[in-house]
Amino acid sequence: MHDPEDAGFERESFDPDEVVWVRGVDYMAGWRDAASAGAELADALAAAGFDAAGLEWQARANADGAGAVRLVMSAAAAHDVAALVRAIARLGKAS
Repeated sequence: MHDPEDAGFERESFDPDEVVWVRGVDYMAGWRDAASAGAELADALAAAGFDAAGLEWQARANADGAGAVRLVMSAAAAHDVAALVRAIARLGKAS
């Protein structure tokens, strides 16, 4: 068996809130909201002409049940998204 560190994986610090569910917290509502927000973001990027093939997003619920979207992209995709956001900002300043 291989140690994950040997394969170049980095270990994140352990957060008990990530694995303990609290009775009465509606985690599914948060997850559904995050899934919807992630899909909306992907649609918006596609409508703006961005090739979303290099993006990975994951819906999740935080410890308090609030939805969160984890977005992972290559450095090249991050540069492209930054350029897109700057272009939109310039349009907003011009009007």
